[in-house]
Amino acid sequence: MSMLKKAMILLLAAAMAATLFSGCAKKSNTSGIEFAKPDYDKDVSTLRTPGSQEAAYDYKLFFLPETDGVSQPYVGDPMPYYEDGVYYMYYLKEAGDSYNHSVYLATTTDFLSYTEYQEPILESSRSGGQDAWIGTGSVVKVDEKYYFFYTGHASSDSYEYKEKIMVAEGDSPTSFTKVDGWELTPPAELGQKNDFRDPQAYYNEQKGVIELTVTAAQGGVARVIKFTLAKDLSGFEYDGIIITDPTGDFWNLECSDTFKLGDRYFITYSGQDDTLWYASSDSQYGPYTEPVRIDGELFYAAKHVDNGTDCYMVGWARRSESPSSLSEVSAWAGNLVLSQVENVNGELVFKPVENIENAFTDRRELHFDDTKATVEAGTLYSYTEAFTAYERFMIKGKFSYTGNGAFGLAFDYNGRADKYKLITLANDTLAVSFNEGTTPITQTIADTEPNTTYSFTYIQEGSVGVFYLDGIAALTVRLYGISGKSIYLFAENNSVEFTELAQYTMK
Repeated sequence: MSMLKKAMILLLAAAMAATLFSGCAKKSNTSGIEFAKPDYDKDVSTLRTPGSQEAAYDYKLFFLPETDGVSQPYVGDPMPYYEDGVYYMYYLKEAGDSYNHSVYLATTTDFLSYTEYQEPILESSRSGGQDAWIGTGSVVKVDEKYYFFYTGHASSDSYEYKEKIMVAEGDSPTSFTKVDGWELTPPAELGQKNDFRDPQAYYNEQKGVIELTVTAAQGGVARVIKFTLAKDLSGFEYDGIIITDPTGDFWNLECSDTFKLGDRYFITYSGQDDTLWYASSDSQYGPYTEPVRIDGELFYAAKHVDNGTDCYMVGWARRSESPSSLSEVSAWAGNLVLSQVENVNGELVFKPVENIENAFTDRRELHFDDTKATVEAGTLYSYTEAFTAYERFMIKGKFSYTGNGAFGLAFDYNGRADKYKLITLANDTLAVSFNEGTTPITQTIADTEPNTTYSFTYIQEGSVGVFYLDGIAALTVRLYGISGKSIYLFAENNSVEFTELAQYTMK
């Protein structure tokens, strides 16, 4: 091959890459839309494995701790706290330099970037003992003092109580000292000494007391119980059970939280190894309505945080043991993920965080010269190439359908349709699956009807995404190995009209 021919091939390849990653507008544009031409999208075309792509992502929206040498730490069980314009995201740090799930901190003022604290806020005891492992807790401010209630998980089964509630105190939300000798143990009537965790504290200023909810079990049934504490921690009373798992499926209702939103009180918890659940009440501590699920199995251990005006649910997005896996997303801890939450007629509904949604300002060109597309299919999947998976992007649109089959977004993984990763709407569910729908990963309820128009918003950064069926449902997803590749609209046994389609990126 001549040197001239080689040079022409290299120039052609460079031009194709520039088109993919710079988002140049087409010369002909019948829609009349002005497309941005940003030059900041990271080119991952040379990164051929999902793992190498994951290592290259610069997470801004879905916080991930910095690597410690060659080790990547992860976020577990966030414990959010808000004060004076700052969101303090305490979390159990998994791996890296964290000793036995010590508590670390990242702060943000806008959810668009985070400041990571390098040293632990609370470290598990390196000499063993009752808090050889630290479990989930919460921060509460009482007058000018801050208390950090947390779970002390004993180093061995030789301890009478496997878990106790312990506390640290400080004069600021960034520095705490453990209080020696202070502890809560399971009440005798629970009949067990093993599962007693996840204290969530609230300061009742009117009564001058701290109210504390704790996850515990009684008779093998998961429950959330309540204590009332003197604000100087000099004494406490056990107030009893406030909610019992009605399903009988869980031995713990993890990371419970209760708060008021609108005219209703809500309690949220994560059923052990399941999903986030919520119930509501006329009063903070029940009695509650029948609990229902919200989001799916990839959004876990979420608690609320509010600034007096807006309310958010903050959890972590589950990950795969291996980014190359096409069969599971099941590992503990991952990225920090949050959604804005509203009370819609007594039901909790997730929506995109306003600051995050508004940050996606650069509109990108689609793979067709229009903002609408009709996808029709029989028993075989039909695909229409529509978008490109950048490092971070947002897709918006509307749809209506006439049939009973599946439809949604399909993400190229390795150029083979049978390995596509799907976000699917079908049979009143919103679901994620791998291998062209043959490997289910997670799902949530999403009631829709034919011949009705719905809007959606999908936000993805790195391998983490959240699909919002606006006003109806939300689903957290994990999609490795798709960056730099095409995203398709698809249908099966259905006719779907997509309208007002748009894709955006952010700096």
